[in-house]
Amino acid sequence: MNATATSFTLALALAVVSPAMAQATQTHAQHHPAAAASADVDVPAAAEAAVAVAERFNTALSSGDLSTVEALLAPDVLILESGGAERSREEYMGHHAVSDAAFLKGAHRQLLRQRARAAGEFAWVGTESELHTQKDGQPLTVQSTETMVLKQTTDGWRIVHIHWSSRTKR
Repeated sequence: MNATATSFTLALALAVVSPAMAQATQTHAQHHPAAAASADVDVPAAAEAAVAVAERFNTALSSGDLSTVEALLAPDVLILESGGAERSREEYMGHHAVSDAAFLKGAHRQLLRQRARAAGEFAWVGTESELHTQKDGQPLTVQSTETMVLKQTTDGWRIVHIHWSSRTKR
């Protein structure tokens, strides 16, 4: 099976399994009432460890901890953003990781919504947030969406795919 067929099969499997899992498990928000107060969070217990890795990745990127960012990415990660693609951890670390970290360093990330599901060795995390920062001395708010697919490995959950999309809030 080629990579495209494998990706499609994974996406289809997660789409089919996710609604059933949503009904069968307790949400992250129920485990963490403070998170529910400030954001709409729907994370079953089975996906909590994967969400923790996604959050560690975002925290590391925001703080410029690029060694942690690198460690949490699978070697063959596929990162899609603004119509472009980086097809490996090495490519991302050698190109956009530094500028992404610089942009996020002074930004405040406000979580709006998060949903995650896990099935077997894969999990996905969908996050909607606002990034509050400054550009040319003026306040700037960016609406951001992020989808991560993670795979359970012998080293724990690793990020195998990220898709970022954002726009300036009006």
